[in-house]
Amino acid sequence: MDDLQIQLLIDLHRSNFRQGPGGEAETKQALMLAGLDKSRPLKIADIGCGTGASTIQLAKELDAEITAVDFLPEFLKELQSRAKEHGVADKITTLSCSMDALPFTDEEFDVIWSEGAIYNMGFEAGVSAWRSFLKPGGKLIVSEITWLTAERPSELQSHWDAEYFEIDVASAKIGVIERHGFIPEGYFYLPTSCWIDNYYRPMQNGFDAFLERNSGSDQAREIVECEKAEIALYEKHRDHYSYGVYIAKKI
Repeated sequence: MDDLQIQLLIDLHRSNFRQGPGGEAETKQALMLAGLDKSRPLKIADIGCGTGASTIQLAKELDAEITAVDFLPEFLKELQSRAKEHGVADKITTLSCSMDALPFTDEEFDVIWSEGAIYNMGFEAGVSAWRSFLKPGGKLIVSEITWLTAERPSELQSHWDAEYFEIDVASAKIGVIERHGFIPEGYFYLPTSCWIDNYYRPMQNGFDAFLERNSGSDQAREIVECEKAEIALYEKHRDHYSYGVYIAKKI
């Protein structure tokens, strides 16, 4: 991906509340399953935070010092602006960094949180690498693209085999978590509303303005067509895959 494509993707997604599927109720559900103690200060890393939908909610609901990590400074700038609007800027520190080169120390955090981002380095690689940053008994809360059914249409299987070879059923993902020194404490998958209402529709509503801002360039149109194809695939095969949310405790 060249620099122009990256800038176009930033332009398309920066103004949206979410850069991937998710929801406020689902974040609350993950917090409940994790059993986080809201009565004491927590130190949290939100890895792959985007413009901060989950970061800001965590800051509102917990007594927490949060390090919000994203590779894109443009997203972090937007996060900082939104955090000020919501009155939680003092609880959030931003860090522009690749998730596979984090400058954290061993046993630094009570919680590592990552919604829809761990795939960038691979689920197993992320679970393995991030474990050292958690205190004993610390919680890992991540969402990861997951098969919901044992069998899938060949069209869908071929697409995801090419896009992300680590996609698998939840039982396999839980096995990865267990192999890397965690006790699974909870799992659920994101409902359709997290995809359609919270992510895809807002993005679709911005397509025309995005193309206008970029003078209808061929590369901008190509990005829109790719997004439309992704949406169509999900709408056709939504019963077969989603993001699974995994909650685990470091042994």
